[in-house]
Amino acid sequence: MQPIAAVVVTYNRKALLAECIACLRAQQGAACDIFVVDNASTDGTAELLETLAGPDLHSLNTGENLGGAGGFARGVEAAVQAGYQALWLMDDDTLPEPGALAALLRCEQDLQGNYGWLSSRAVDRDGADQPMNRQRRTPYRDIAGYGDEPVPSVMASFVSLFLRADTVREFGLPIEEFFIWSDDWEYTRRISRSRPCYTVPQSRVVHAMQHKTVVNIAKDTPDRLGRYRYFYRNDVVLYRGEGLTGWLWLLCKDAWHSVQVLTGKCPDKGERLGIIWRSFAAGVKFHPQIRRPGD
Repeated sequence: MQPIAAVVVTYNRKALLAECIACLRAQQGAACDIFVVDNASTDGTAELLETLAGPDLHSLNTGENLGGAGGFARGVEAAVQAGYQALWLMDDDTLPEPGALAALLRCEQDLQGNYGWLSSRAVDRDGADQPMNRQRRTPYRDIAGYGDEPVPSVMASFVSLFLRADTVREFGLPIEEFFIWSDDWEYTRRISRSRPCYTVPQSRVVHAMQHKTVVNIAKDTPDRLGRYRYFYRNDVVLYRGEGLTGWLWLLCKDAWHSVQVLTGKCPDKGERLGIIWRSFAAGVKFHPQIRRPGD
């Protein structure tokens, strides 16, 4: 068993998953086992995993779709309990470049273990930066850019996040009840409040998103509106941890999104406004417990 497990959460994207696994197996200068968490896919993912079987590949079927949050919570817990010393988290559409893991490990060595997590630079297939994966230098502002040195960061996505198993034991698991959205921001911020964390520009991954959908309730299509209930609810849990400033940020953000709905050309304005503010109210009452592996 390798000391590092790449925890990959997948749901009905077997072609991308196959690419991801191939990229993980092609890492140069470092190696990892692969721990696939299948959120009960129905597209033949189980059969694909059988064809790709090897001593480095392990899989866990959740039995139901737990969303990205639930998938990462289950996968991180299982990998820690299996004895892996470090975890490398990613979605199934994350395609690490050959030196991605080695760059993370070089940074870890340089920091002498004094870090909470390390995050990679995410680009699209054409090499342009993926704005949705830009790390944050404060809870409210993105990092300025990528240079040659590690960039201090406080929030990052689960599109290539590296951390030690001991960190998981100390800070707990991602919040499974989030289902989707803000689970990665909350988790990385939970850790960065206590430990320095960094973006590692030399570690690059392709975030091969199939659909570059807009995350904006005023512009998104009606069939995706239900997702925003998680977005506005979960953000309350994330930002209330910042105290008064976080609460003011939440209110200003949700008010601004409401203005965008009212002044935009979107249909169903009443429904969209209701989602924003009912979900905010649900978040105020939402206090999920932080679990640790084995709880």
